[in-house]
Amino acid sequence: MGNWFQVFVDLDATADEAPRLARRVVGALAAEGVVLAERTDCVLGLPSGHPPGPGWQRYATDDWDWAPTDGLAVHTGRTCFHSGPDMPGAAVCPRCTAATPLEETAWPRFSDAIGTWHDTGAAAVDCPACGAAVAIPDWTWDEAPLAFGHLGFEFWNWPDFTPEFHALLSRLLDGHRTVCLWGGI
Repeated sequence: MGNWFQVFVDLDATADEAPRLARRVVGALAAEGVVLAERTDCVLGLPSGHPPGPGWQRYATDDWDWAPTDGLAVHTGRTCFHSGPDMPGAAVCPRCTAATPLEETAWPRFSDAIGTWHDTGAAAVDCPACGAAVAIPDWTWDEAPLAFGHLGFEFWNWPDFTPEFHALLSRLLDGHRTVCLWGGI
């Protein structure tokens, strides 16, 4: 049994908004007892995160019968969020909906664009089908999706969350678009 995560990515938060929104979300979750406000060594890959609080089950689905074993990592900064070691099999153009298989010949163009976006905040890939230059965050992905943003809430070894939790996050994030990715290592 490995470690798994769910990460909620705010697709609309700017670099300037991300720290304020992160504080708002963590403050609200701590006030409800879902997480603790203090940070401890409780997440993978970061020195600290927010451990589960006494009310962790408030937004958990009913099919969970033990407490989360790790905490919440909050990411503020330009990040390509992904589902772990698995990568998408194809990128789908939002202009023409053509799927580009991410095989050996296509993947380097997307990988380079992801790196450029991470470094600069802007990068595009020309769609092989329609020729449009599409910003890398605008592509959609099959199988193992990617999400690009400045703010993410990564819950390690937590239960699935209810639709009410998704609605709460949306309200706390000023109605921004969010996506939830999950994966494991």
